[in-house]
Amino acid sequence: MKTPRVLLISAVLTGLLALPITRRALAQDQPAPQDQAAPQDQAPPPDQTQAPQDQTLAQPQQTPAQPDAAPAQDPPGRVARLSYSNGSVSFQPGGQGDWVAAVQNRPLTNGDNLWADKDSRAEFQIGSTSIRMDSETSVTFLDLDDRTTQLRLSQGSLVFRVRHLDDEDRFEIDTPNSAFQVQRPGEYRVDVNAAGDETDVTVWKGRGEVTGGGDSFVVIAGQRATFNGTDKLDHQIGQVPTNDDFDSFAFDRDQHEDKAESSNYISPEMTGAEDLDEYGHWNYAAEYGPVWTPIGVSVGWAPYRFGHWAWVAPWGWTWVENEPWGFAPFHYGRWAFIGGGWGWVPGPVLVRPVYAPALVAFVGGGGFGVGIGVGVGPVGWFPLGPREVFVPWYHTSRVYVNNVNITNTRVSVNQVNTVYGGAHVAYANQHVANSVTVVSHDTFVNARPAAQGMVKVDAKQLAEAPVVHNIAAQPTRASVIGAGHPAAARPPATVVNRSVVGTREPTPRTPFEERQSATNVRAETPGKPASPRMEEQGTAPREQPSSTDNRAAAPNVPRPGVAPRPPVATGHPLVRSAPPVQDRPERNQSEAQKFSTWQQHRSAPAPRSAPHSSAPAHSGKPKGGR
Repeated sequence: MKTPRVLLISAVLTGLLALPITRRALAQDQPAPQDQAAPQDQAPPPDQTQAPQDQTLAQPQQTPAQPDAAPAQDPPGRVARLSYSNGSVSFQPGGQGDWVAAVQNRPLTNGDNLWADKDSRAEFQIGSTSIRMDSETSVTFLDLDDRTTQLRLSQGSLVFRVRHLDDEDRFEIDTPNSAFQVQRPGEYRVDVNAAGDETDVTVWKGRGEVTGGGDSFVVIAGQRATFNGTDKLDHQIGQVPTNDDFDSFAFDRDQHEDKAESSNYISPEMTGAEDLDEYGHWNYAAEYGPVWTPIGVSVGWAPYRFGHWAWVAPWGWTWVENEPWGFAPFHYGRWAFIGGGWGWVPGPVLVRPVYAPALVAFVGGGGFGVGIGVGVGPVGWFPLGPREVFVPWYHTSRVYVNNVNITNTRVSVNQVNTVYGGAHVAYANQHVANSVTVVSHDTFVNARPAAQGMVKVDAKQLAEAPVVHNIAAQPTRASVIGAGHPAAARPPATVVNRSVVGTREPTPRTPFEERQSATNVRAETPGKPASPRMEEQGTAPREQPSSTDNRAAAPNVPRPGVAPRPPVATGHPLVRSAPPVQDRPERNQSEAQKFSTWQQHRSAPAPRSAPHSSAPAHSGKPKGGR
């Protein structure tokens, strides 16, 4: 017969053993949170590839630091992407320092310079807008954010197609003697001569305003306007000339984008999605909806492995993928391991996605010996899966954290709050074989190919390594420059240092960005067009988009709430204010006569579908482009 003390000890032990089971049973009884970000017509079914909610990691996870920035200090939700280059195309990050060969898929943002040398061409994309650079063309990104695209064209030629323009959006090309502001979606060309004292603006479709020399001029569809001079502009109106080889090159690429099947599955404002059709196919997965699967990838391929890390302010560590299609799937959406292979889930279609430098989770701590927190140990990461929260490692507000997640996957604000509250999360892709990439510290910070610098780590240690939300690795000079080798060509100093006219001052940059930037801008104030009659008569009939243009059929794409940026401070050292535009009756009469003469001799503009006027001058194989 057992003594009372033995019975008491037995009862206590039994209660302690039953406690974890009771907790698990209670956790299983809790209802799953509703997915508030899912479209009403595409409510996601349960994620069958994710680990159950109660199977959290046994190791302690790092609680994300609470976002403390004001919304006005958040990084932009848009960047540009270098999508094509042919010949010698050079890139200068931040506007100062070394020129290197441009690398495809490198994100481009404020202060960056591009140069297409003689017999060279390049293309960069900003959302649904594609901009092509011809031979001997110099471009600087003056201001690029959610609402503004302001480019400096100090020499050369640009052809661009603006597919979407909201009332609050601003798209402006600043040249040495004038600023061209797009007023409607359309197709445009801007040319600047080598001396920098002549700007030609061609409008196939759309409408824009040129400001400079104290005057303002409207340019409409079917016109080519020429502006000579600097302090005062001599303005002439002509007919749109016959397409040259550069026009035909740009038109062909536009037609290719118009036929993209991917436009049925993604937001039209997702940068870099035009290349997906050539390199993969779409199918439907019951857990996620439309999923894109790459074809032709190498054995052992995994997301965020075949590329390198670069430092791009203000986001910091940014992934640059090698594949020609490797932009959209690495800065938007999520990756899932489905049926033995990787598939990309693009996220909601009906909102404008917010750009992210890399949608990954980092692993480290004591999980495999030496971690990120030490600063000199190996660095490991894996792709985030659908409905997993992205925790930025850069300075943001809570508004930004919500937007960057909700626009890129079906996740609710409650789920974001749960992660920032320190809850354990079972990351699906962390436990997929061959999904975690680990490289040495030197490989990470020096923009070296990740696949060639991988560190072998025990699979069990990788699976158990805790997720960390800060990256202690400090950038080096190589981190900022990226993977490009020293450039074979760079623009002449006179072109690099040439100032341009702008109707606005670029948004002030952070101290880090300012140290890298050397943009020269003087400001002009837009005003009433020189000719009231031009304003009255010059409205060209709006042309309907082609039936093959899938992307043009999706206007008014909603975007997440974006807080206004602080007002621009006056007296920018690189901006020279110009007298405002004044109404001069004699000038108006002269411009009205020019418009009347153009109208009398007007001929139909060359259609975008016109055949090549000549054989392409650049027959060399493009660098990963179409």
